[in-house]
Amino acid sequence: MLRIILVISILLFSQKIYGADTNTVSSTVVTDKSVPTANAPSVVVNNSDICKVATSGAIQTNIFGLATGVVVDDELCQLLKLSRQLYASGLKVASISLLATDPRVFDSLVMAGTPPPYMGAIGSEALEKWKSNPNMIPEGSTVFEDTDVLKINVEEGVSDGEFKKFLFLAMAMYIGLPILF
Repeated sequence: MLRIILVISILLFSQKIYGADTNTVSSTVVTDKSVPTANAPSVVVNNSDICKVATSGAIQTNIFGLATGVVVDDELCQLLKLSRQLYASGLKVASISLLATDPRVFDSLVMAGTPPPYMGAIGSEALEKWKSNPNMIPEGSTVFEDTDVLKINVEEGVSDGEFKKFLFLAMAMYIGLPILF
């Protein structure tokens, strides 16, 4: 009797341990891939004598990526190179005249007591010609702002300062900033 129980229990337990009821394979699909990245191109400007600045940028979303690069002219570098070449050619007055097209240089020359040349005139004669022809002064110059001769022309009753204030308020309202004046 003990032998029969032993044989039955071995058969019962051996089927569960060693036998397989089904041949099913369970698997899980894992997707851990990230979206490809838009890499900004490197724009190389090897020659330092060309007065160009390289810029590039990229943007990437889940669906679309965009990368671009451009080369931009550096106008200040060009101004300095042209002025240096004029000076090296012996044309010192022309060199200063070219530099004076920048309002910062124009203002500094006038404030230093050495006004930039005006149509061949230099010194105090040039200063008087600049004062009598304010439309020739580089835009952005602040050195003659307080004189009566060089007041900004007011068109349709709106001055330059009022327009700047209006533009600032309009931009602030557009982006939703409450500004009270």
